[in-house]
Amino acid sequence: MSYKAKFRVWRGESGEGKLEDFTVEVNEGEVVLDIIHRLQATQAPDLAVRWNCKAGKCGSCSVEINGKPRLSCMTRMSTFSEDEVITVTPMRTFPVIKDLVTDVSFNYEKARQIPSFTPPKDVKPGEYRMQQIDVERSQEFRKCIECFMCNNVCHVIRDHDENKQSFAGPRFLMRIAELDMHPYDVADRKDMAQEDHGLGYCNITKCCTEVCPEHIKITDNALIPMKERVVDRKYDPLVWLGNKIFKRSSSKTG
Repeated sequence: MSYKAKFRVWRGESGEGKLEDFTVEVNEGEVVLDIIHRLQATQAPDLAVRWNCKAGKCGSCSVEINGKPRLSCMTRMSTFSEDEVITVTPMRTFPVIKDLVTDVSFNYEKARQIPSFTPPKDVKPGEYRMQQIDVERSQEFRKCIECFMCNNVCHVIRDHDENKQSFAGPRFLMRIAELDMHPYDVADRKDMAQEDHGLGYCNITKCCTEVCPEHIKITDNALIPMKERVVDRKYDPLVWLGNKIFKRSSSKTG
């Protein structure tokens, strides 16, 4: 069974553009990306859209559908009524290159700023031994497909472009938390998270968790535990006293 749907799609380049209206055929079982491809084939051959796997695993086709960040390949047309106008726009947080394609290089720049896994020098590859709970914690975070919808929806950079320099966003704060929780990572990532990557900007609204297509509990399992670790170091009176004693002892022996 097919019907005609009304689509409103953003067209433009470098931030300049407008929404254009289309009426396009929809067939049973199709997703929004199918309709975008039909628009390319029948009405707008120059419409730019980023996609790759069409299986919800590459994260390439992230857009905003009716104002909510979604993967267009995983958004079924059956979730909309036949008379509903479906608006498709590029991710708002990132600069528009053309039509539905955005420049997400911000995310790769932040990724490069995070030091990689740093194991102890005296432990050789193949000698790592971990508890299953530590393995499972890391595996949840590694389900990330880097669609960057969590960073797109985070109001810290969505509404405040000036924060991008000092805020890594949920995706990469989760990466820092993953490494900090790893029992064999010896790098000090707590001060890095707070001072260099803006962990304090996060006010745990959970909007990042709500849009994650892999259902990773970003806020509850990564951001909040990382905040607790930072607070323990900076404000826990016992930790503060221990650091003072250690520093004093070190200065005397030195």
